[in-house]
Amino acid sequence: MSSTSQKHKNFVAEPMADKAVNALAGIGDVLGQRLEDKGFDKAYVVLGQFLVLKKDEELFHDWLKDACGANAKQQKDCSSCLKEWCDAFL
Repeated sequence: MSSTSQKHKNFVAEPMADKAVNALAGIGDVLGQRLEDKGFDKAYVVLGQFLVLKKDEELFHDWLKDACGANAKQQKDCSSCLKEWCDAFL
C-alpha cells in the first residue's frame, strides 16, 4: 500500500462525526472553501457524493475536479481517504 499522509491516517482512524470538509486528505483551505461555497461544508456531505457515485473513483475524481478544481493528486488523496474510511466503518 502506498504511504499516506498524517491527515489521511487521522481521518480514517475514527468515526467521521461532524468533521469539516478540509479534514479530508487532499482538501486544504482553498479547496475546502470552494466546496463549502457549493454546499459541501462537511466531510460527510462529500462522503455522500462519493457513495452516490457508487464509490467509483474515476467518477468521483471528475466530480471533485469540476466541484472545486482539485488536481490529480488531490483527487486521489481524497478518494483513497474516503474509500479506506468506508472499508473501516461501513
